[in-house]
Amino acid sequence: EALRQQQEADRQRVEAERQERERQERTDLLIAGLSLSEDFVVADIGAGTGYFTFPVAARVPKGMVFAVDIQPEMLALMEQRKARENVSNVRTVLGNADDPNLPDNAIDLAFIVDAYHEFSFPREMGEHLKASLKPGGQLVLVEYRAEDPRVPIKRLHKMSEAQVRREMA
Repeated sequence: EALRQQQEADRQRVEAERQERERQERTDLLIAGLSLSEDFVVADIGAGTGYFTFPVAARVPKGMVFAVDIQPEMLALMEQRKARENVSNVRTVLGNADDPNLPDNAIDLAFIVDAYHEFSFPREMGEHLKASLKPGGQLVLVEYRAEDPRVPIKRLHKMSEAQVRREMA
């Protein structure tokens, strides 16, 4: 009974987080803006609790979403949610600081939301991500823009467009 109550509390916390974040950041527009086909294989890099993983999985019902994170605790939360919501097209992957551990030539679209700036080994991660993309596959990088002074977070957690272009090249 205690386990069931804890799981319900966790579910409610995640739902509240989702609703508040969507309202503030309009994450629904980000998800809607991803160019996805129903059979795409997608990689959510730095998936965390699966905030983006599960809505994207709903948009690729004949495809798959690899939810990559370096924290086993995050993967465990996503596994619980997969079971609770009976989601079959999400696969959790334990990544490393320098490798997302994805199969080569398998991904149609990989996305990284507010995590790239935290990478300890961005070049190595980029090389592995490039290898995991199918021909014509895309990498979508979403970060807070350093050029936007209205974003009330530390400069350390922002990236300029020039920096992103230089590093992605």
